[in-house]
Amino acid sequence: MAKYSYIARDKSGAKINGSEEGATQDEIINRLQAKGLVVVNILAESAGKEALAPAGSPAMVKVKSSPKHNRINNDDLTLFCRQLATLLGAGVTILKSLDIISLQVASKRLYLVIKDLEKNMEAGLSFHEAMAKHPKVFPELWIHLVESGEASGNLAVILSRLASYLERNAAFKKKIVSALIYPAILFMAGMSALLFMTIKIIPTFAEIFSGFNIKLPFLTLMLIYVSKFIRGYFLIIILGIGAGIWFFRKYTSTKAGKKKYEEFLLKLPVLGGFFHTLVIERFTSEMSTLVESGVPILYSLEIAERSVGNLVLGEIIRNIKEDVRAGKPLGLSLERSNFFDPMAVQMVTIGEEIGELSNMFKRLNAFYEEYLDTFLVRLTSMFEPFMLIFMGAVIGIMVIGMFLPIFEISQIGGK
Repeated sequence: MAKYSYIARDKSGAKINGSEEGATQDEIINRLQAKGLVVVNILAESAGKEALAPAGSPAMVKVKSSPKHNRINNDDLTLFCRQLATLLGAGVTILKSLDIISLQVASKRLYLVIKDLEKNMEAGLSFHEAMAKHPKVFPELWIHLVESGEASGNLAVILSRLASYLERNAAFKKKIVSALIYPAILFMAGMSALLFMTIKIIPTFAEIFSGFNIKLPFLTLMLIYVSKFIRGYFLIIILGIGAGIWFFRKYTSTKAGKKKYEEFLLKLPVLGGFFHTLVIERFTSEMSTLVESGVPILYSLEIAERSVGNLVLGEIIRNIKEDVRAGKPLGLSLERSNFFDPMAVQMVTIGEEIGELSNMFKRLNAFYEEYLDTFLVRLTSMFEPFMLIFMGAVIGIMVIGMFLPIFEISQIGGK
């Protein structure tokens, strides 16, 4: 029998230090978890080293890999969350799990963050308190879910749900990006062709026409003037576009500017419905994860308000939260907002009545994801013929404008 010193936290988050005797480290961990404690760290008192894994159990191999990039992307965070959930679910302590993950991360910055988490937790902070020191890395959704998991003693389960949420979001974003790549390439190719004709082809024809004493048609003159303007002020035009983009980003980085821009997107004729559904999909995804993880509905709405990423919907959620705090049903509050469609209102109302609110949010999220997928497929299928028609019309006008003088020259030559 060996003696083990441990650091754990109870359901209230209070730190507990103690020691236990047992045959193996896993036996002590299971014993503490059975008492409702979350094990932060455990060490064998003999030689001050961690106890070895019990005979017959799979050895945990640490493989050191060199970080490959500096920044922290969504894939890094998703993998970190999934690895941590898996290790904690296997009974590994939080500190040991972080140490194992730190040896395998691809991001240099995430490696430093994980080491800082270890340092802060060894100093006595809880996991969510240590995460809160890195708000630019861990969103509020993470911190509040981890806090809920620590309080309930189900941190591994909560992290597993968070990892599933992140994986769904990442897969959905990749679908959107993949759907938009082809239209973007087609648009850029079309604009490049038009620019080439304007800068190279039209000036060549204009030089040819200058050698003939003829009156050029209005369409030809307009094309030549446009070509001269673009060639003469090309650098200024590029700088102007760059300045416009900079001012636009500066304006939308302010709260008022961001809200105006979001309102504009939601009012667009065809795409407005897409953006409207997109923000609702994000809301239902977060709410399904929060409610399923046992976070109270008011607290869930408060987290969603700050993390949904849309100021227009954030204000609506704030009003809904106040209605729920006053004792009104969530379904009724959604209906009064005039932002959610009747199907969402009815499903949330039914979910409240039968006690299946998280499942209803999950089904709504699946429906909106499917709707957005279908919308993107239709949009991209419509964009190709639209671009072809547009390009054909513009190039056709250019060709006509350049060949009209040639017909006139041929007629003069025939006489």
